Amino acid sequence: MEEYDVVIAGGSISGLMSAREIAKKGYSVLVLEEGFEVGTPDHCGGLVSKSALHDLGVEPTQKTFDSMINSALIYSPSGKQIEIDSKNQKVVVVNRRELDKQVARQAQQAGAEIRVKTSFQEKTKHGVRTSIGEIDCKILVDCRGVGALINNQRDGILLSAQYEVYADWITEGKVEVYFDQIKYPGFFAWIIPSGKGVGKVGVAGREINASNMIEGFLRNKGRYSTIRKIFAPIWIKGPIKNFVSGDVVIVGDAAGQSKPTTAGGIYSCGMAGILAGNAITKYLETNEYPQLQQYQKFWHDKFGKEFEKQRLARKILEKVDNKTVDMVFDTITPEITSEISSKDDFDFHATSIVKLLGMRKSLSAAQNIMSAEIKRMLTSYSHTKASKV
Repeated sequence: MEEYDVVIAGGSISGLMSAREIAKKGYSVLVLEEGFEVGTPDHCGGLVSKSALHDLGVEPTQKTFDSMINSALIYSPSGKQIEIDSKNQKVVVVNRRELDKQVARQAQQAGAEIRVKTSFQEKTKHGVRTSIGEIDCKILVDCRGVGALINNQRDGILLSAQYEVYADWITEGKVEVYFDQIKYPGFFAWIIPSGKGVGKVGVAGREINASNMIEGFLRNKGRYSTIRKIFAPIWIKGPIKNFVSGDVVIVGDAAGQSKPTTAGGIYSCGMAGILAGNAITKYLETNEYPQLQQYQKFWHDKFGKEFEKQRLARKILEKVDNKTVDMVFDTITPEITSEISSKDDFDFHATSIVKLLGMRKSLSAAQNIMSAEIKRMLTSYSHTKASKV
């Protein structure tokens, strides 16, 4: 029977980051990827800041890097728009398939072993049962993605569709976001350019027919050619309660570590992989279980408060109607968009969302369009601002 210190179920960026960190310390690691290829299926938009990639220990290669993002156009249901300049945030679009392969190469060079078309089946007393037989291990890292959450927590799942398309109406360097609570309840439609005339177009929402919605969105935009289609559930409820259970460590989408606002997770899930890998190596060195549990503490120290604010923003979006969204757009001044544009907070954007919701207006005016959750965000924002003065 094969034996490893750590087996990782899922060749996602979180699993590969974990493998890299553990292998660096000389421990044996096996990554099991059930697909034919690391990096597929690619249902990620690929937006991430350069600073986040630096934190993850990744410098984009020519294959990995698609384009820079200069601005974002955000549309209300009635067609009102605001534009956010993102040059200061240094946001890039990466080719997610190539990014995962780049991290896989880092993990392999550190000493990890990766096997594709090999699936995890169940945890056993001494290790795991897989499609190629039983394997002994001391720790199982579960990075199987959103699918691991679907059966038990359906209320946190939204349906999404994302097509890669060629179209003249895709503007290089400009992300577009479309809110419509009838078509995309609780979420939005998006266009993420990966170059001139090419990009990813997607929709997501609660209990929608994602296929019909994206086809309708594309028809309204104009002529296009589709070269790839991906349908996938996305998770927007935030982190699960426990990241560590016995000798099982849960990381990435399987732990609910994608942003509640956008479901993006390159940074938060990738960093979780690094934090989990470091905690696992400490545990293997000392055989002290509290070292393993430090992973959850470190992740919450870095992302917990931000994710809680994003969850509040999520609750607001799920409650408001199109009329309210249009009213919110009316409160957004050029001064607010200019202030947001000057920030470098792409990965921690809750404060910018607060400003976009009109929080800089007087409370009496804001009360007309704010729920109790927005008022809580206002209080939190005011306290944070006061503490900095």
